[in-house]
Amino acid sequence: MTSGMRTQFKRRAKIVKALAHPTRLFIVDHLARHRNCVQELTKMVGVDISTVSKHLAILKKAGILTDEKSGLQVCYRLRMPCVKDFLACMDHMSTAGKRCGGKPKCSNKK
Repeated sequence: MTSGMRTQFKRRAKIVKALAHPTRLFIVDHLARHRNCVQELTKMVGVDISTVSKHLAILKKAGILTDEKSGLQVCYRLRMPCVKDFLACMDHMSTAGKRCGGKPKCSNKK
């Protein structure tokens, strides 16, 4: 493996690790459809604001989310829209027990 390949796989691992938590998956799934501020996400997730902020920081550091100030609030949106296809593929495989076969969208290969 070349050093360039190693760097590429480390970046991929960072993204996959950032997604590897149910709360963060929920946040990504929601932000794939709606831009939201920390306070709104905290209400939806049902944990304290510091916990949600930590999850958001992990996702932002991995490059999955981006944030913007809106007055006194910090709002987040998906920076990596392709993650929606990845999540859809995982859902398809876990519920249907079938192989993923499409690019860029996941579809059942018959």
